[in-house]
Amino acid sequence: MNIPANLKYSNDHEWVKVEGDIATVGITDFAQGQLGDIVFVDIQTEGETLDKTEVFGAIEAVKTVADALMPVSGTIIEVNSNLENSPESVNKDPYGDGWMVKIKMTDLSELDALLDAVAYKAIM
Repeated sequence: MNIPANLKYSNDHEWVKVEGDIATVGITDFAQGQLGDIVFVDIQTEGETLDKTEVFGAIEAVKTVADALMPVSGTIIEVNSNLENSPESVNKDPYGDGWMVKIKMTDLSELDALLDAVAYKAIM
């Protein structure tokens, strides 16, 4: 299982890449593996400001539908539009082409509650 050391992780299996006050978010390799083949990613929250742990979208797989949760509070400034036509990118490249949203964070201190790669691997 791939757990890049340069990312932060939530207990809900989202990853966060931080660049200043912008967080790029997706689901982890573990999460996509648990879901199975992803057939649709529905994110209708672009432009909305959401709190940590609020639902920002839904991930539909062959087996189930799962909520995508905000790992930090902020405004969704961009949605990965490529997922509309290629939702399988989340399975193939969860930390690259399969990213889901970019968030302008409102509370950078929330990053302290996220896990590093070692701590995330320990909860698996």
